Amino acid sequence: MATGPRYHVQFRRRRQGRTDYRMRKRLVSSGLPRAVVRCTSKNITVQFIDFKPQGDIVLAAATTKELGKLGWNHATGNLPSAYLAGFMAGKRATKAGVGKAVLDMGLKPPMKGTKVFAALKGMLDAGVEIPHGEDVLPSEERISGAHIGEDIPKMFETVSNKIKEA
Repeated sequence: MATGPRYHVQFRRRRQGRTDYRMRKRLVSSGLPRAVVRCTSKNITVQFIDFKPQGDIVLAAATTKELGKLGWNHATGNLPSAYLAGFMAGKRATKAGVGKAVLDMGLKPPMKGTKVFAALKGMLDAGVEIPHGEDVLPSEERISGAHIGEDIPKMFETVSNKIKEA
């Protein structure tokens, strides 16, 4: 390990490759809450987070694990479940008074039609204003799950209606 007065040890989360502090600073300095979308292979988490100097505060959150209570019995790591998690988090955020936000994708590369942008479409449909380009959003048939199976669009409609009513 290098030593000396010119050697600078990076922050721990930067060394681990978990946080891009330049991007975080740009998002936080916008003054708007961040719409944070994190995807794993099996689950998707959507949170609306506000910055405070003492620490970040979660204003509203939803995960795809919660969809089972609403009647979703398929996989929770795909586009329709990402949309539903974003829609649920967006509804909760509007109830908490969030009208505008900025999208925080983390270290994911922005690729057209991914789960992150399906969750973004759900947040937009819930009434939260988030700056975006229309060309990155997935198509309606992919969001409804028609590309996965025949019974998924029906289940998608019932779950989305339950989220609207709640």
